[in-house]
Amino acid sequence: MTKTAIELDNDVAAELAGTQDAVLKTLENHLDCSVHLRGNVLTLEGDDIDIEAARGVVDELAELIEHGHNVAPGTIEVVASALDHHKTAADVLEDVVWRHRDKKVTPKTVNQKEYVDAIRNKTVTFGVGPAGTGKTYLAIAMAAQALSSRRVSRIILTRPAVEAGERLGFLPGDLMAKVDPYLRPLFDALYDMLEPEKVNQYLESGAIEVAPLAFMRGRTLNDSFVILDEAQNTSPEQMKMFLTRLGFGSQVVVTGDVTQIDLPKGERSGLIEVGQILDGIDDIAFIRFGDEDVVRHKLVQAIVGAYAEHSELLEQQRQSRKKPRRRGTGDDDQDL
Repeated sequence: MTKTAIELDNDVAAELAGTQDAVLKTLENHLDCSVHLRGNVLTLEGDDIDIEAARGVVDELAELIEHGHNVAPGTIEVVASALDHHKTAADVLEDVVWRHRDKKVTPKTVNQKEYVDAIRNKTVTFGVGPAGTGKTYLAIAMAAQALSSRRVSRIILTRPAVEAGERLGFLPGDLMAKVDPYLRPLFDALYDMLEPEKVNQYLESGAIEVAPLAFMRGRTLNDSFVILDEAQNTSPEQMKMFLTRLGFGSQVVVTGDVTQIDLPKGERSGLIEVGQILDGIDDIAFIRFGDEDVVRHKLVQAIVGAYAEHSELLEQQRQSRKKPRRRGTGDDDQDL
């Protein structure tokens, strides 16, 4: 066992101490050595190779703090993940996707950074992963940035209205009243990015359009930033229909979680099938998020992970039941 002491600036030490040592506890959970902070001296204790890795994380955190970043437990995960991918945490946390007044939208994980870069560089981007990984929120931030910089003339947000079977004419009210329950999460994200008055102005002028997927049929979407949310609830035919709406000067982002399919039993998901058909085509990117990318409450990450383990166990049990039984070689198997 080796013990190493690192002298820190007072501001860095105070930030690492955090509230009730929450940052230090998270730091120790991500490192394979013991971590102790007394005053402005951080002590690492463990094997040489583990201490070397820990020093890299501490150095990254100190640099972030010196550049004005507030360090929270989630920052530790960004730093550790960035180093695992041979990147710096600053590459991730300092990529400002959208800024509005005091709100600053940035990636929080390495996968989110790759997702943002894919949206910037590809015409069609698929973001597939569990709830809380920022798929839709980041896509809408990128769309708001594209509209404000006039790279596109409108934003189109759409979702399949599975619960209504797309039979929206049977629901009460005008179009907005009919679709509001299904598209409300998209409205919430928009209002988080822009002033409510600005959103309403854009909606009235058609610069922002929010509509069910059924309303996309027969259209060609030019000069638009188009987001298809909850795409796991599309059929393969709907997915093909949507993707072939792509027009000149447009960009498409498709998001979904294949573990939350609400389609009728036995019906295939267009999001699962499209990954098998289009993966590897130039100018199309597939970014797949995992439990480590969940940036909501820590408990959400634990819940997502528990469900994933449960699904894997059920699949193993299903596969074991499907294995054919081998015939024995005893007397009972011989011809009489």
